Amino acid sequence: MDVKWVYFPLHPETPVEGRALSDLFRGRETEIAAFQDRMKQMAAEQGLPWGSRTMTWNSRRAQELAAWADTQPGGQKLHKALYEAYFVDGANIYDRDLLLELVAASGLDTSEAVRVIDERLFARFIDADWFQAREQGVTGVPTFMCKDLYVVGCQPYETLIRFVNHLRTLTPPETGA
Repeated sequence: MDVKWVYFPLHPETPVEGRALSDLFRGRETEIAAFQDRMKQMAAEQGLPWGSRTMTWNSRRAQELAAWADTQPGGQKLHKALYEAYFVDGANIYDRDLLLELVAASGLDTSEAVRVIDERLFARFIDADWFQAREQGVTGVPTFMCKDLYVVGCQPYETLIRFVNHLRTLTPPETGA
């Protein structure tokens, strides 16, 4: 089973300067701490770090850069760096200088990354992903989908295992004939 990243804007209206979570969840501010506690626990169960951020950031530029990284040997390292910058450190992943630091730390070509950012070389790929996500009714991240079946949102590992095992029952094994 091949895995393909499809990028999706959870809050595309987020300005480049970011938005406070208290503003994003106005009227439901008490939910923020409970959500972060739940996420921290689920991350810890999988050995992943998780911070307590107070802001949400525009992810468009990071998504374009990540799409480029998908075409580079070792590009998956940038995905990990972006995760840690955003979810652990609470950093602004729209910030050009930060993104270039992450590219360098990931061992990718920073001069090419400058071109990707400045010339928006992967904008059309992200536009296509956003369109595909809207057409397929994606409403949360992450969303795992296969054969018109979906698992939406951060889920326990066991849920994902059940999803994959269910998909295996839908696909007959290949026979060597």
